[in-house]
Amino acid sequence: MTGVKVESMSQIISIHSFRGGTGKSNIAANIAYQLAKNGKRVGIIDTDVQSPGIHAIFGIRAGELKTTLNDYLLGRTPIENVAHSLAQIAANDPRRSYLHHLNLWLIPASIQPNEIAQVLHQGYDVGLLNDGFHHLVRRLNLDVLIIDTHPGLNEETLLSIAISDALCIIMRPDEQDYQGTAVTVDIARKLEVPRMRIVVNKLPSRYDAALLKEDIEKEYGVRVAGVLPLSEDVAVNASADVFSAVYPEHRWSDTLRVIARELTE
Repeated sequence: MTGVKVESMSQIISIHSFRGGTGKSNIAANIAYQLAKNGKRVGIIDTDVQSPGIHAIFGIRAGELKTTLNDYLLGRTPIENVAHSLAQIAANDPRRSYLHHLNLWLIPASIQPNEIAQVLHQGYDVGLLNDGFHHLVRRLNLDVLIIDTHPGLNEETLLSIAISDALCIIMRPDEQDYQGTAVTVDIARKLEVPRMRIVVNKLPSRYDAALLKEDIEKEYGVRVAGVLPLSEDVAVNASADVFSAVYPEHRWSDTLRVIARELTE
């Protein structure tokens, strides 16, 4: 399976994990925010149609958006009608003033049970995702399109990885994650992804982050973009806010900014 990369001035970055519960969507949302904060035009798309959730991190309630990725996949509307400007959505919400002046678009999947069931029951042409990704990049003149993938390796995920300019693999210091990351790295190499990075998340304080980073890079032959600590503050925030926007001075946010730069350089 091979993909066609987008124009050199734009980048598609897939944020992926072999298993759920790694904090993938939270990291994806924070990366998108940091890139937009630095002046880039950024789109972030939730392709986890079975269990979507990235909209919540940006403060969007279920049913608040009239169109979602599901509508595009089912042929109801063009993909550009599914791209929602977060600056416009948050315009009257002072609590999310950090979004007010950003060129940041969200392409959400539906959280409505009947919409999820319909997509899963009817299925869809996975090639639509490929067409939609590239159309969004051109139509919105994006610098970066971030894909928050479905965990594991299904057809949609393989397509996302194949057409990506960069793949960011999120893993925890857990034996199942080690094994799953090995599988993902091997497949990404076969798909000839130009650039791969690993992010270790939820690292307990008893671990030596520098030593773990060195061991992982040696094991997989992939550069570690950053090691994020297991943080009670992040856990309490959960999906309520973009953490690095609300707590910019936090150690977690410092590392996240380094990761965002690493993925686009």
